[in-house]
Amino acid sequence: MSDKARIVPVVNADGDAEHIRARVVWYYYVGGITQQEIADKFGMTRLRVNKIIGQARADGSVRIDVRLPLAHCVELEEQLKTRFGLVDARVVPSVADADELQRLIGEAAGETLDPLLEDGQILGVGWGRTLAAAIKTLTQRRFTKSSVATLMGSLTRGYGTATLEVATAFAKVLGAECFYIAAPIYCPSSESLQVLRTHYGIAEAMRRAETADIAMVSCGDLSDRSQLASTQTVAENLASLRAAGAVGDLLGVFLDNHGRPVDHPLNERVMALSPAQLKEIPRTILASGGMHKAPIVGAILRGGLVKSVVTDEAAATFILQQQI
Repeated sequence: MSDKARIVPVVNADGDAEHIRARVVWYYYVGGITQQEIADKFGMTRLRVNKIIGQARADGSVRIDVRLPLAHCVELEEQLKTRFGLVDARVVPSVADADELQRLIGEAAGETLDPLLEDGQILGVGWGRTLAAAIKTLTQRRFTKSSVATLMGSLTRGYGTATLEVATAFAKVLGAECFYIAAPIYCPSSESLQVLRTHYGIAEAMRRAETADIAMVSCGDLSDRSQLASTQTVAENLASLRAAGAVGDLLGVFLDNHGRPVDHPLNERVMALSPAQLKEIPRTILASGGMHKAPIVGAILRGGLVKSVVTDEAAATFILQQQI
C-alpha cells in the first residue's frame, strides 16, 4: 500500500458477526482483495460483502486518510482565507450525492475541530446532518471540566440531527456535561421569547453558549432541502423572508447576502445566539456546502461571522466568483 494513503479500520471485535465484519473490512481496504474474492473466502454473496463495506464507511468504522495534496482544493482554501480573513479553511472535493457530500464535509469539520479541543473548554454546537457526521471523526475523551452547550433552541421532533440530539452526541464522545436551550427555535412572540429567557435553566444554557470557547455550526438555505425551511413556521414565511432579502439562516437567524439579519418577525422570535454574539466566540467553525447552500455560506463569510469554514469545491468556487 502507498505510504501516502492510510486506511484505519476502527472495529468492534465483540461476537462472531463483528469478527467477520472486521475481517471483510480489513481484507478489502488494507489487504486489497476484491469483493468477489472476499465473498468466496467467507462463503457469502458479493452483495453481502458490498453491504458490509458500505456500512463500514457510512458508520465511521473505516476512515480513509488521503495524504496526497488536492491542489485545486488547497488553492481554494488559501483564497478563502485571504478573501475573508479566516483563520482556517478546508475544502473537500464535490460529489453529486447530497447525503454523501454532507458526510464528507462533516467528517472534515470533525477533523478540523478535534485537535482544538482541550479539557476545561465550552463547546457550542448547532444542529443538522453535517454536524452529526462530524462526531464520527472525533477522538473519544473524558473531559470532566468541559461542557457542551446548544447555541439555539430545537425542533419538536427530529431524526438524530436536531439540536438536543447533536449536542448530546458531542457530549457523549467528549465525556462532558451538556447544557440545553430547552425551548423551540421560534417562540410564538417576541414577548414569550423574553419570558422564556428569564427561566433559570435556559438563562444558564444561554450564558454557557455566549461564553463558549469554540463553536461549530452549520447553516440552511430556503429550499425544500432545508429541514428548517420545511417546518410549518418557516414554510409559512418563506415568501416574506425572500422579500426581506433572506438567502438562508445561521442558527435560525435569517441573513441577507451580506450576512446581516433581515428585518423579519421570525428574527425577533428566535431562541438562539445572535450572529453578533457568535462572532465574539474565539474560535468558530462553519461546516456547510453544496451549491444550494453556497449563497448563505458566502453571506456568512462576507459578514465575518465565523473564523473557519469547511465546505466543498463547487461551493467555494461559486463564493469566490461572486461580486457582492
